[in-house]
Amino acid sequence: FCPGCRALQPPGPRPDLFRLMECDRSFRIDAQQLQRRFRSLQRAVHPDRFGQRPPKEQFYSEQHSSLINKAYQTLLSPLSRGLYLLELNGVEPAKETDCDADSVFLTEIMEINEKLAEPKNEDILEEIETLIKVKQEELTKEVTAAFERDDLQEAKKLLAKMKYFANLEDKLKNKKIPS
Repeated sequence: FCPGCRALQPPGPRPDLFRLMECDRSFRIDAQQLQRRFRSLQRAVHPDRFGQRPPKEQFYSEQHSSLINKAYQTLLSPLSRGLYLLELNGVEPAKETDCDADSVFLTEIMEINEKLAEPKNEDILEEIETLIKVKQEELTKEVTAAFERDDLQEAKKLLAKMKYFANLEDKLKNKKIPS
């Protein structure tokens, strides 16, 4: 907001999402603090509050609201938060082929994919869901430790693995939706 006239200003180019959400630039975040900040910012700039304002301010409000949503979603998810941290540190995210060296990991992913390809069986789906959840939690702990050691290459490898499990999670959700 302009300090003089209190008019909403446009968002800056390429804002730091951590700064916007008043979080430390760290993989470890306080999800409740993030949610409080998200709600507070949305209350201040939500387009519904700018219906009677000039069109330019209405447009800025939509831009800010969209940016705040993006920041919240990016920082809330461990995978997207980790990838964003790598980006901020100038590290390219891992390509799909970067995990090729880890044949044990790829075999595990392949086996889960094969189970998901089988006809729908609630017991197997629950087993896969539990396995994915446990693996994601383990990887999140390992990524946290890698970032805290400032080992960005290790974080990059672990985030690539998290991406595989996120894809499996999506396949599982699609399989559970009644057709």
